[in-house]
Amino acid sequence: MHWKLVIDAADPHRQAAFWAAALDYTVEDHSTLIAGLLSAGAVTPDLVIEVDGRHAWQTLAAVRHPEDPYDPASGTGLGRRVLFQRVPEPKQGKNRLHLDLHPGPAARATTVTRLEALGATPLREVAEPGGSWTIMQDPEGNEFCVH
Repeated sequence: MHWKLVIDAADPHRQAAFWAAALDYTVEDHSTLIAGLLSAGAVTPDLVIEVDGRHAWQTLAAVRHPEDPYDPASGTGLGRRVLFQRVPEPKQGKNRLHLDLHPGPAARATTVTRLEALGATPLREVAEPGGSWTIMQDPEGNEFCVH
């Protein structure tokens, strides 16, 4: 079974770039699929933009685990994926679902610094009897934790 987590976004391509770097994932390349659909007249050019020199969906971007299988004809991952879809409304309130990254206690500070350089913002440190972690926000304000 494969799965994808879908996250609403104002800028799906910026979010995909951030999370690909944060998770050591691969940004999916849908350019072959898009080129075929454009040449067949199945989609119109207004649905497509150029990202890093390739055709990409204007309102969607995805990242996948680099070791998982993918469909070379579409670029779509067949394993662990995160799909970012453009929505018109801004994020409101606290996330009901979030990612926990687990680099380990010895690597947490380095990971937080790396994620800050990618555009994340630290919110607060948590220290409880069960462990400690850093709560952060991605570039669009979605919360996640680094353990």
